[in-house]
Amino acid sequence: MTLYIGREASKLWKRICAETTTEINLLVDNWKYLLAGLVCQYIHGLAARGVHYLHRPGPTLQDLGFMLLPELGQDKAYMSETLFTFIFLSFFLWTFHPFILKSKKIYTVLVWCRVLSFLVFSQMLRILTFYSTQLPGPNYHCREGSKLATLPRPHSAVEVLFINFPRGVLYGCGDLIFSSHMIFTLVFVRTYQKYGTRRFIKQCGWLLAVIQSLLIIASRKHYTVDVVVAWYTVNLVVFFIDKKLPG
Repeated sequence: MTLYIGREASKLWKRICAETTTEINLLVDNWKYLLAGLVCQYIHGLAARGVHYLHRPGPTLQDLGFMLLPELGQDKAYMSETLFTFIFLSFFLWTFHPFILKSKKIYTVLVWCRVLSFLVFSQMLRILTFYSTQLPGPNYHCREGSKLATLPRPHSAVEVLFINFPRGVLYGCGDLIFSSHMIFTLVFVRTYQKYGTRRFIKQCGWLLAVIQSLLIIASRKHYTVDVVVAWYTVNLVVFFIDKKLPG
């Protein structure tokens, strides 16, 4: 038994070393794309913070999803964030599975190049839309009477450029059309649809995306239109640029 465990551990170590060498070579060739994608994530966060300065609370708009789905309430609003965290972490860990598992269909660096590309294109469109149309936020902290609904005027450029994480991410207002959570969720699901090997998980991925959509509306984080536009836009982005990317 000890000999068997030692042999398998040796094989695993060799696999990790070989995969690490391959991924480092890919990283050397593609680091500029990864860096650009990460910088764009910061720009997206900066834009979301900027529109918070423009947000003005008001009466919640009439919404069909709000009429059909019962409101979860503030005490259960964490449910959509919990599901999103599970989807995010599961996908992140999956992209590194070639370092350990024998079944290999992806290169981690190339997958993240594609993922960041999809995110950047989708988020560029998102920035354009939420700066074009600012709606009164339906989230609890964005409603009239909440101190978090508006941001005081910044005292310096540093204050504008500094994104208060996670408070600035969790308590943003004004960046509604369309849902950022759904952008990430759908990009992850579509990526696994292309590269994943387990059919059951692929089916579960779409189911989780639907549940995430319903929870976002039920927790009043977004209007129904924000979720619908996210589904439409992300799938169009993936369809048009998928074949032009490496991997």
